[in-house]
Amino acid sequence: MAHVITAPCVGTRDRACQRACPVDCIVDAGEHLAIDPVRCVDCGACVSACPVSAIFPEDRVPTEWAAWTSRNRERSASLNR
Repeated sequence: MAHVITAPCVGTRDRACQRACPVDCIVDAGEHLAIDPVRCVDCGACVSACPVSAIFPEDRVPTEWAAWTSRNRERSASLNR
């Protein structure tokens, strides 16, 4: 299971979570960051580093942001080609 970056990240330019990731699975998706679920090792280092509390384990994404799970997959896959 991977972590998911959700709506509060939109417009945030602080990249603390990206710097905290030991496997470089957080990518810049334009207006927000995204986590590559293939490369994510589910360590959670990004969660505490996120300045806007936008990162959740995939099985704990709040209902209102459920669509962000597939959005993370799509965005990270398109950027890793």
